[in-house]
Amino acid sequence: MCTTCGCGEDTGARLTTVHEHDAGHRHTHTVVMEQRVLAKNDDLAAANRTWLRARGLLTVNLMSSPGSGKTTLLECTIADLGGEWSVHVLEGDQETTVDADRIRAAGATAVQINTGAGCHLDADMVARGVRALDPSPGALLVIENVGNLVCPALFDLGEDLRVVVVSTPEGDEKPLKYPHMFATADLVLLTKTDLLPYVPFDVDRFTAAVRAVNSRARVLPVCATSGQGLEDWYSVLRARRPVHAPAEQASST
Repeated sequence: MCTTCGCGEDTGARLTTVHEHDAGHRHTHTVVMEQRVLAKNDDLAAANRTWLRARGLLTVNLMSSPGSGKTTLLECTIADLGGEWSVHVLEGDQETTVDADRIRAAGATAVQINTGAGCHLDADMVARGVRALDPSPGALLVIENVGNLVCPALFDLGEDLRVVVVSTPEGDEKPLKYPHMFATADLVLLTKTDLLPYVPFDVDRFTAAVRAVNSRARVLPVCATSGQGLEDWYSVLRARRPVHAPAEQASST
């Protein structure tokens, strides 16, 4: 995971030092690294959350493996909600601006965050990205995290809603193979349901697997192609929308 490989560190510290020790010592040293990295991130995330909520934003952390359909889902969301709600997107990828370009073409403002070798976004990246994005008060802010079912689960970004996206071709065992990701989710979106007749995916088994690691998370099947479940997805967002947006912009982060 991220705190073991060291990708959350700006200092360049990596697991190579830890690998030189025996298994017992390695575990102890890794715990120290995790506490240090995550404690710093949690402080920054708390500051993010305070600023974002003061601005009346609903902030969604959208997480998944690569190719699950996050960006396509966002394109639909922008098209369907853009008339009633200003949408802004922070795009996380290791390289390129492909997804941010797609989001802008769909009608939302977007800032691309490229992590290089990093496998997740952290609270500091989000703070800097939000300053560049400058979302309008009362808007919907979506953070499309780097495609990865491991490391993003560890990092609080200051979001209000944590959403995990899984597509039917990925297999119904994913919640059991990546339990920490699903344990932190508020909502699980099952995408590409139009492919169910063609892939070995059991929706009931998938739902039971989610429940095994997280009894509170709702599982919502959606399909960007047919529109199935999209109104239910929008209802979740509307229900979490702050009732009163601030009249004036909050001070800069």
